[in-house]
Amino acid sequence: MSISTDWLLPPGAAAMTIKRSAPADLGAAPLGFRGRIRAVNPIAGSLPPEELERRLVELGFVEGAMVELLHQGLFGADPIAVRVDGVTIALRRREAAAVLVEAAD
Repeated sequence: MSISTDWLLPPGAAAMTIKRSAPADLGAAPLGFRGRIRAVNPIAGSLPPEELERRLVELGFVEGAMVELLHQGLFGADPIAVRVDGVTIALRRREAAAVLVEAAD
């Protein structure tokens, strides 16, 4: 299953999809994405990987949690607003890339 967001994109923009069979990172998810967290896989970035993983877990980004991408910034689509099990959190896309997700049925 894939989620089409063609109606959210301006004319001529390429549509982004996340397939159910393969976990993808939350940082690449399209606006309106709904799914489950499969893993937290911290990558090199502004924080050491261990610190990024600790912060994400403390915010509720744990395996099996439901996640929804609610809003994105106007310029560069950054930051994003994500709802994780009923709590809304703002993240940079590069930090959200550490969260592997799978689209909901």
